[in-house]
Amino acid sequence: MQEYPIKRGLTKDLPERIVTELKNSFGVEPTKSGEAYRISHGALKRLDVTPGAGGKSVIIDTESDKNASDDVIIDTNKRFRKYLDAITGFSTKERVKRSKTPE
Repeated sequence: MQEYPIKRGLTKDLPERIVTELKNSFGVEPTKSGEAYRISHGALKRLDVTPGAGGKSVIIDTESDKNASDDVIIDTNKRFRKYLDAITGFSTKERVKRSKTPE
């Protein structure tokens, strides 16, 4: 389970953006379970996305398919990174930098 901060200004419509970006990035309609939105796609048996406290972050929990082919894994990772870029407003490079800096 990993928590990702959301860029300021992108927190207002977070629940709607979670759903929209899951559809855009993975082409799958998410199901809702409590506060979490869940999909299954490619090398991900399960991808759960939940808005964090105060809507200022997202909490993502995944379960991988260990039997997925290399091509499927590469495609799934690409889609996952695209999803994180879109939902957080931060690029991969910015997310890595932020995770290394103490708050």
